[in-house]
Amino acid sequence: MRSWHPWRRRSRVGAARRAGTAAVLTAALLATVSCTGTATPAPAAAGTAPATASAAPATATPTGSPSAAPVPVPDVLRFTGTTLTGATFDAAQLAGRPVVLWFWAPWCATCASQAWTVAEIAPRYRDTVPIVGVAGLGGRKAMKEFVTEFDLAGMPQIEDGKGALWKRFEVTEQSIFVIIDRDGTIVHRGFLDGEALTAKVAALAGA
Repeated sequence: MRSWHPWRRRSRVGAARRAGTAAVLTAALLATVSCTGTATPAPAAAGTAPATASAAPATATPTGSPSAAPVPVPDVLRFTGTTLTGATFDAAQLAGRPVVLWFWAPWCATCASQAWTVAEIAPRYRDTVPIVGVAGLGGRKAMKEFVTEFDLAGMPQIEDGKGALWKRFEVTEQSIFVIIDRDGTIVHRGFLDGEALTAKVAALAGA
């Protein structure tokens, strides 16, 4: 699959570091499964609360808008989880806005090729089109290293080692984007390269 590589504009030092990371990721990829292949999520780390579907409140106030009127929470956003930083995540707080869920694995070379685009646009659209990572098919340590390597700490990263959210959203491979519009309708489920992802997020922000 064709991927866009916006990090080519970065410094030679960053390129060298990423080249080493790509080699490690590629080796892990060849030793495990294809990025476009089906896989079974690995068990969650001991002591980590799994992502689950939850009986979210009927209404919620969007995060960052304390004075905004409560909006109905669609069924698709009635789930909770724990981020890689240990924080509780409640998707109900995203109600009323378009949302992008990014399902990735730490050893996936395709995920790595998309990571810089995600890291670049996530802060820009944080308040209008939140992007939420859903990490699976790997260990917690590897997931955290992936987030650090690709500067993804500025967006929520849910740890889904048991695959609860992957199953909920019918994701069987990575890297997959699930896009939910402001009414709670899934309008896209599948692969997107960096250019297509940026265009879709910009369109949703302007809708």
